[in-house]
Parts: sequence; structure tokens; C-alpha cells
Amino acid sequence: MATFRLELVTAERMVYSDDVDMVIAWGLEGQLGILPHHAPLMTMLQPGELIVKKDNKETYMAVSGGFLEVRPDKVIVLADACERAEEIDRTRAEEAKRQAEEIIRAPSPETETATAEAALRRSLVRLKVAEKIRRKRGQKPRSL
Repeated sequence: MATFRLELVTAERMVYSDDVDMVIAWGLEGQLGILPHHAPLMTMLQPGELIVKKDNKETYMAVSGGFLEVRPDKVIVLADACERAEEIDRTRAEEAKRQAEEIIRAPSPETETATAEAALRRSLVRLKVAEKIRRKRGQKPRSL
């Protein structure tokens, strides 16, 4: 089967670089599935799950936004932030979710509700991705 090079980078590090079979990500218009020989494309990414398929295995990542570019020879993802499922600290993500929900429930003049809503979306994505890897390992699911 044909493959293509995927490079997923943040300002801090190269998160992933390998030849893959498929990438699934969330663009502004919805979910995108990128296969080898895809037409050139540039799109913004919204916070969401990014799935990398390689050799009948899936790698799950939480992306908090950024850009995806399909070139003839590779796909580049420039992410605002990205964590592999196994890197996600569930306790920290749950605390971020709780804090964001608290700000949204009781906004004050000092708090920015839009920022809290964005933080809530990011924490929910992180928890969803972490839960997928937990289920794959056969661990008991936790409620969101």
C-alpha cells in the first residue's frame, strides 16, 4: 500500500515524523481523511482528535488547533499544541475542565468566557483521546 510522510510539529518539538497510511483530523469544515496522493490542501485545524493510521495500527493525539498542509510529497501539521494519548495527564485535564466549567457557570468581569470555553474544548478533547487509549489497553473507563 502507498504511504506518505507525516510531520506533526509544535513550537516546542517534533511530535511525530514517519511514513503513514492515513491521517484523520478536524478541519474547520469537519473531519478530513488524508490518503496518499491527496490533492494539495491547506486548512486550519480546530481542537480535536488526530488519528494516524500505519500498518493497521492507530495512534491517537489531541490537537488544540493549528494548520494542516497537504503537499505532493508529505503532510505537515503545525499544531498549537499536541499530545499523544499516552502523554496526556488525565488529572490535569480533568482539573482544567473543572476550572473552565466553573468560569463559564459563574462569569465575572475579570474572566474571559470565550477563553474558558476554548479551554473547556481543549480539555474535553484531551480527555476523549486519553479515554480511547485507556479502552484499547482494557482499563476501566472513567466518566467525563
